[in-house]
Amino acid sequence: MDTLIIRRWIRCMLILGIISAGGTSLSAQALLTMERALDIAEENSPDMKQTELALVRSQERLNAQRARLKSQFSITLDPFQYEKTNRFDQQTSEWYLNESASSGGTFAINQRILPTDGQLMLVNRFSYDYSFTESAFASDPISKTFNNNLYLQFSQPIFTYNRTKMETESLELEYESSLLRYLLMRLALERNVAQQFFAVYSNQMSLEIAREEFTSNQESYNIIKNKVEGGLLALEELYQAEVNLAISNSGVFTAELTLENSKDQFKVLIGLSLDTTLLIAAEIIADTVPVNQELAISHALENRMELREREIDIQNANFNLTQAKATNEFAGSITASFGLQSYDEQFGSMFDTPTNTPAIGISFDIPLFDWGERKSEIKAAEASLQSSQLGYEIESTDIVVNIRSVVRNLKNLENQIQIQRKTVENATLAYDINLERYRNGDLTSLDLGMYQTQLSEAKMAVTNAIIDYKIELLNLKIQTLYDFEKGLPIIPEEFKSSKNEK
Repeated sequence: MDTLIIRRWIRCMLILGIISAGGTSLSAQALLTMERALDIAEENSPDMKQTELALVRSQERLNAQRARLKSQFSITLDPFQYEKTNRFDQQTSEWYLNESASSGGTFAINQRILPTDGQLMLVNRFSYDYSFTESAFASDPISKTFNNNLYLQFSQPIFTYNRTKMETESLELEYESSLLRYLLMRLALERNVAQQFFAVYSNQMSLEIAREEFTSNQESYNIIKNKVEGGLLALEELYQAEVNLAISNSGVFTAELTLENSKDQFKVLIGLSLDTTLLIAAEIIADTVPVNQELAISHALENRMELREREIDIQNANFNLTQAKATNEFAGSITASFGLQSYDEQFGSMFDTPTNTPAIGISFDIPLFDWGERKSEIKAAEASLQSSQLGYEIESTDIVVNIRSVVRNLKNLENQIQIQRKTVENATLAYDINLERYRNGDLTSLDLGMYQTQLSEAKMAVTNAIIDYKIELLNLKIQTLYDFEKGLPIIPEEFKSSKNEK
């Protein structure tokens, strides 16, 4: 049996070489390996595209937040402002006409301070102001001055949480969660592609076995026909051989239909055109892989992305609890600034006698009574946090249970492969012995057909057992994020490094 599989694999490799040598002339044909099928599915899967777009959105939102933490430079220009209106002077109880015009601009540098949630601003306001007052009490009805106001201001909230830091960490968790969903979607896609891939391969093998059975029945039919014509067998044996040949021919036709249907389903899954001629190239020699259950469980608990998602849920629940505690909180802010203000009618003399303009202020928000709003918000956030913690524990238990089950299934499938291989050996020997008996006239064609069916079923059984083992081994890789065939973890190193930094 192993020799037969090797021959088929070599034949597939020869076809692959022919197609590769043919270049673009065979663009409508596809000889797919498992890796190539997965690449095509990733490129064409709508779910993968949506998940990737969500990942891009989270990444760009995080980039925007990090950009906001850097120094922000801005210029505000007021090229021209003019106003003419009547005003009332309370000191003289007189209405007077005032005409004013100005032109200026503001340059500002704003720096958010992440560790303290403070804000540092450097502002310079420069303007030219014109004013005309039509009043009898005005000593100088016309005023023309150049003005400049330069100051450095620092604002710091107190008795409250760091909103800037929490917003940044929340966006970092959102990006990490999007990356987790992307990787989980890829693993789910890999599982679906593998199942469909091996389904097509199984149907290819079924068709080949059906053709082998048809060839054997054709040879049997020719032997019986010659013996009937020579008067060595009754005519009824020829009738039965014709029935067996027709049944095997129908089996080939049915296997072809099943194969084409499975190919269409596989093409739809990975996004290939239905007109593409598809051939599956796979090596399913079942080399048993040693699996350490303790290593599988520990690696899964350390790296499973579902657990990291639960941890993110817990962190977000903690953020919500912090925000709930800030409902109607006692808080305050400190604002301090120092600057230089100068003005003069002549631009060159404007900075001769600047004026220092220090300022400082403290403000408090003191809630008096909120009818229990803060208390209820805190209780709701605490319940959400406990729910997230419980979800983490449930997820951990499910992971351990599933891995233990997969390891047991692998051991059982290893035994099934050995049993099916032995069954194929025995069925092959039994068929060869009874074929010789049939040629000698000691066995009817009906009995020989029974042995032929047993051999075909045994060949398909060992193929399906190997496929089941491969799929379960893939399931173990998905469950543990560890490739036991290669002895390597499959989690991205850059992702693991970023998670450790947090």
